Amino acid sequence: MARSSLGAGLDGILVVDKPVGPTSHDVVALVRRLAATRRVGHGGTLDPFATGVLPVFLGQATRVVEYHLGDDKSYRATVCFGATSTTDDLEGELTLAAGPAPDQAAVEAVLARSTGRILQRPPAFSAVKVAGRRAYAMARAGVVPELAPRAVSIHAARLVSWDGSDPDRPIAIVDVDCSAGTYIRAFARDLGETLGNAAYLGALSRTASGPFRVADAIPLEAIRAAAAADGPAGILARLRPIDDGLEAFPLVTLGPDEVGAISRGQAIRWASEGNAPDPAIEAPHYRLVDPSGALVAIATLRDGRLAPDKVLVGAARRSSESVEAASAAPVEPATTRA
Repeated sequence: MARSSLGAGLDGILVVDKPVGPTSHDVVALVRRLAATRRVGHGGTLDPFATGVLPVFLGQATRVVEYHLGDDKSYRATVCFGATSTTDDLEGELTLAAGPAPDQAAVEAVLARSTGRILQRPPAFSAVKVAGRRAYAMARAGVVPELAPRAVSIHAARLVSWDGSDPDRPIAIVDVDCSAGTYIRAFARDLGETLGNAAYLGALSRTASGPFRVADAIPLEAIRAAAAADGPAGILARLRPIDDGLEAFPLVTLGPDEVGAISRGQAIRWASEGNAPDPAIEAPHYRLVDPSGALVAIATLRDGRLAPDKVLVGAARRSSESVEAASAAPVEPATTRA
């Protein structure tokens, strides 16, 4: 497998503040080139017109992306009333609505009761597959795909500001906290329909993806500048630890012999005094670290033993990397668009 010019050290999470324009794939390709490393992936697609948090995983961090794909998301959405869009966003063909546009009070009332578990119909222009074909490919060919509603969760929806200067085409800025897989384009569309009018998504910024916040994200131009000044070392200085955001997985500190066993892919008992997690706390996974605090593996509790799922050191790591490199490279997890 190709290594970076910094050897095994260029492993971690780069939280990018994506600007309008590039696709998520473009950002991954740029980071791959600037970091001079092959294994780079992202943790959740943003459309080209969208901005905000895009976690990018480098090196060994690509092996923990799966633990972030179910992370909740937060967005700031510009909802434009008074028209529908063929794509449910600003990039589609617009058709003016027939009914009267809502006022601020009506929008606030609907938002207040929009939370909870809901069934959401994905946009026609989405990556959902229908009989083996992507919905957006069918829509572009003039075929309206039949998309079954999907269960998602809206945790909170709050009106941030209201522009009623054009009473026929008012604009609302809305903050939405939601589960992974939620389409904010569909949320805007459905908001307009619920109000007896129409709406589409005029702009979108992802303000949080799981534990990663836009306040901590690095603008793409700053990443370019850091790489121009220091090469891959400029990227390395801005990486977050591989297990950043996995704090829900209890931490287990291993002794030297246990590190050796885990590096060979062997399961271990909770033998180190004082290092075992509270058995009353159930967790889907555990973070195993060596005495220095470096991440050794992600493990699952099985029959009283910690069995490694992802080994990040030693022979087991090299073996699993060979399998992964043969089956899929480079790594770019597929996720739904907003």
